[in-house]
Amino acid sequence: MKKYTLTNNTRTIGDTTLHQIKALRSFGDVNEADLGGWIQSENNLSHKGSAWVLGNAKVLGNAKVLGDAWVSGNAKVSGNATVSGNAKVSDNAEISDDAEISDDAEISDDAWVSGNAKVSGNATVSGNAWVLGNAKVLGDAKVLGDGWVLSNAKVSGNATVSGNAEISGDATVSGNAWVSGSAWVYGNAKVSGNAAVSGDAEVSGSAVRR
Repeated sequence: MKKYTLTNNTRTIGDTTLHQIKALRSFGDVNEADLGGWIQSENNLSHKGSAWVLGNAKVLGNAKVLGDAWVSGNAKVSGNATVSGNAKVSDNAEISDDAEISDDAEISDDAWVSGNAKVSGNATVSGNAWVLGNAKVLGDAKVLGDGWVLSNAKVSGNATVSGNAEISGDATVSGNAWVSGSAWVYGNAKVSGNAAVSGDAEVSGSAVRR
């Protein structure tokens, strides 16, 4: 049974027409007749689960919102991106290309996740943070502020990347590690355990910090 319909309320982004959605029945925190956000077609939002788009949020292209995921605020999900599980994308966050947001991950503020990037578990990406390329943010990891996680980099465990820090190449940051300030971790470098890298520090090559 369908849980929403496309209304005649439309808005245009470039050459793409989006329709505001309206709930046909109550589910989750949504009540029957509630107006939601904006999608291009029913391919963008599953009729199963409690997945929903609300506010001024937009989902277009081949992007999909599945499971019990929510997209709200002024967020935009486009390209072939997928938001699933209990994931939440809010504020002015943007998810594009083939990015995947899953489990209980939260993307908020002005964060941007694109490319083939994956954010899962209880991970948080917020502020003006970027997660791009084939990067992964997993577990309880946090990317905050103006932090960047690029290329094939991986941030996992309880690790935090904040400030203007950049993690790139095949670098990994894990455990309870904290990378902040204008620090740069790249190459095959590993920062793990309770290590802290801050200021203008650079960790490169095959270096290991624990």
